[in-house]
Order: sequence, then C-alpha cells, then structure tokens
Amino acid sequence: MKILTSILFIVVAFFCRSQTVDSLPPLTASKSVSNYSKVIGWKNGRVPNAPNGFNVTKYADGFKNPRWMYTAPNGDVLVAQSNSNYPLWKKIGAWLIGASRSKSFKNSADVITLLRDTDHDGSPDIRQTFLKHELNQPFGMLIMGKWFYVANTDAVLRFPYDTGQLKISGPAERIIDLPAGKANRHWTRNIVSNDDNSKIYIAVGSGSNIAEKGLEKEVLKANILEINPDGTGLRVFASGLRNPVGMDWQPETETLWTAVNERDGLGNNLVPDYLTQVKENGFYGWPYVYYGQNEDPRVSYIKPAKIKETLLPDVNLGPHTASLGLLFYRGETFPEKYRHGAFVAQHGSWNRDKLSGYKVVFIPFKKGKPSGDPEDFLTSFIVDSEKDKVYGRPVGLAMLPDGSLLVTDDVTNTIWRVSAEE
Repeated sequence: MKILTSILFIVVAFFCRSQTVDSLPPLTASKSVSNYSKVIGWKNGRVPNAPNGFNVTKYADGFKNPRWMYTAPNGDVLVAQSNSNYPLWKKIGAWLIGASRSKSFKNSADVITLLRDTDHDGSPDIRQTFLKHELNQPFGMLIMGKWFYVANTDAVLRFPYDTGQLKISGPAERIIDLPAGKANRHWTRNIVSNDDNSKIYIAVGSGSNIAEKGLEKEVLKANILEINPDGTGLRVFASGLRNPVGMDWQPETETLWTAVNERDGLGNNLVPDYLTQVKENGFYGWPYVYYGQNEDPRVSYIKPAKIKETLLPDVNLGPHTASLGLLFYRGETFPEKYRHGAFVAQHGSWNRDKLSGYKVVFIPFKKGKPSGDPEDFLTSFIVDSEKDKVYGRPVGLAMLPDGSLLVTDDVTNTIWRVSAEE
C-alpha cells in the first residue's frame, strides 16, 4: 500500500509540475519592448498603501540610493547606499531612451549608515555613518561574532566589530574576491549565514542576459556560492540562477530560499521571476532553459547533461517584476496569517508594455511550503500605468525588533515602516 501511495504521489507531482510549466505563454505571444517608468516621488505626505490593520510611516529619508538593509542583533539598522556606476556615454544613452526617468544615474555613494531607535518609538533618533572606507558598490551585510561582513561587487570584506559599535574604524580584511558586475550588469552581491554561522552564502548574478558574450565571461556567476567564515572552502552551492538577489531562511524548515530575476527579451509575459527553495547542488536552468524545461531558442551553446535535472521554481512572481528583497516574517505583531510567510519587494519592470511589479507582495507558507499565490501587501507605487508614472520603487526589506517591516525605496531615498495597528 505504501508503494502504491508513493507512486501515486510521484505521478500527481509530475502532472502538477508539467501543468505549471505548460501554463507559460508561447514565445510568439508578444514582442519585447523597452518601457521605462517615470518616477515622480512622494509628495504632500503621500505614503504607500498597506492592507487594513496596518500603518505606513516614513522611517527615514535623505539617503543616496538606500539599496539594502541589515538588522543587527542589537536592533540597529544598517543601510547600504549604493548604485550602478555608469560611464558618461551610458548616462547619455539612458537619457535618450528614457531609462533615466526610472532610476538614479548618480555614481554609487559607497557608504553604510547606522540607524538606532533608542527610545523605541518607531523612529530612529541616532543616525551615524557606520562605514565608508574600502567600499565598492556595497550590498549584503552580516554580523557574525566579532566581525562585520560586507559584500562589495568584487569581494567580501570583514572588519573587527563590537556589539553596539556606532562606527567601523578598523582595517578591512578581504576574505575572498568575487567576479565584479562588469558594465554594472547585476552588480549586487548579497550574503547570509547559516544557523550555526559555519557557512556564508553569496548570491552572484549573471553578467549578461543569456550569456551572449560567452560562457567564459560567466565564471562563478548566476550562482549562489558557499564559503567558510574566513573565506576558504569556496564552492558553488546552487547554479543556473540568472540573478538571485534576496536570500533568507524559511523559519520552520531552516531551508534557504531566494528571489530570482529571470531573462529579458522574450516578450511582455516571459520569463517569470520567481521565489524558490535553494537546493544544494541544484541547477535552475540559466542560460539554456527557463522555468523548468522551456528552451530559450536564442541560446546556441551545447546543452550540458545537467539540463535534464533542471529544478522547477516554487513560486511564479510574474514577468519582469524585478523581485529583489526577500524576508520571511519571524515577528509576532502581524496577524497570524503572516507568520513564517515570505515578503518580496518588486523593484518594477522596464521590459514590459504595461508596468509590472512596483510593490511588495506576500506569499503565505504552511509547514515550510508555499500555501497560496502571491498577494499584494504594500502597493500604490504606480501612479498611472497608462503614462508609466510611479511614485517610487521598493527594493530591500528588513524587520525591526518590534516586528514591523522596513522597505527601502532607492529612487526616492526613503525607508518606509509598516506596522500593525494596536
């Protein structure tokens, strides 16, 4: 009986998997377009919208591209201010095609700011430059014991750190070099540690759309890497992930998950960005196939045998949504439905006729697995989809000790706080 049950489960799982893959639109459904949004900013006290029962307030502003956040064990919030470093000719080209409307083309500020709320009123009263030396497009941050780690686009550094320290002044130790984001293509490098702090995981995006410049240019890219805390023991933990950015551990199962940006140029409704569990030695298809076994006809490289083992992502986040930030909710102040579920910040599309993304979505989880479709959580970033106007673009997520959610809006230099009504 157990054998028959197992066989039935495999058949059903395979059928559901096939149905999920086959539900994608055909390649000929629409043409690829470039459609950059126009950011107009938040004015006259306007704030994003959250569901009933939540309050949205401005936590802090006045940054220079607040891209990513990290909540220290003592509750301090560290904000990495970084950006693409575009050459002048590219800035001019962006202006000509309209891309300058949707993002900042100022050079990366390369600074990490500390925010501390000493009176616990939901607003920081201490603001301090935490680190500004040895930074090169900083992104992911991590505190482990007596060390503060930061992932530049080209290396992981660590600095001596004491709990509660307001400023890093010690020397940098470059524990491992990383392949830099050439021409600012997928330059972000995120880092997280496992539960016992024995390993660090590094998300490294591809250097291109579909490896059109050659696979030799993609060494160690489109992967999640694993190292020891001192930088030794480098290995590829999972591969074929075009641009993994947000990473977090699912609280019930302690499994690693990531939000991934898929490829462009296949039309309005291809290819879906996704949220997926990151399986050790797992292969997720890039650049050869997408979302399972769907072949990209533009890729002419000889396909390796591991293509047959391509893993199907767990959650479809929609095409061109630029899903970046990822946070599993571990707090206790949000309603029960949010416990252990995933929040994903979608920076928003540029390769779609109708804007997509530009919001924070929530995916419910039960027993460590997704239990429903993504649902809107923080919205109203889009002003007018017909005129492609937006107020801002959400990127990074963090949780405060009081259980409230922080969201960075890098183009308006703002951090929003979402709290449950008491």
